[in-house]
Amino acid sequence: MTDRMSAADYNARMKASGTSGGRVARGRVKPQEGMNKLEQEYAAHLQARLLAGEVQWYSYEALKLRLADNTFLTVDFFVMLANDELEAHETKGFMEDDAAVKLKVAASKFPFRFYLVRKRAKKDGGGFTVEGVGNGC
Repeated sequence: MTDRMSAADYNARMKASGTSGGRVARGRVKPQEGMNKLEQEYAAHLQARLLAGEVQWYSYEALKLRLADNTFLTVDFFVMLANDELEAHETKGFMEDDAAVKLKVAASKFPFRFYLVRKRAKKDGGGFTVEGVGNGC
């Protein structure tokens, strides 16, 4: 029988060796713990659009979309525009392959527009780049 290493032992060994064995998962911030910095900045942008009358409503992580068995996407922001259209806005500082696939699948499966939101560098004028995902955009 082979002895198994506990998760705590594995983490201690990786820390001591100075390696993570590759990329380290960042994990997911629970909604009650708050948004990450990019999400906070985009929420402020949406709030400004709300006050300007361009947006009627928005909500952070309001819906969890089922894409397949045991596969879900929790969109960062659902946004209702002034014309009553509902959009899904996903903010990303860096896009992993699985996240890109999930976003494309969601865009093909659900009847609203999906957008990928990235922060634009200050040297490029700041603000956000909003890119449509799927056929609906």
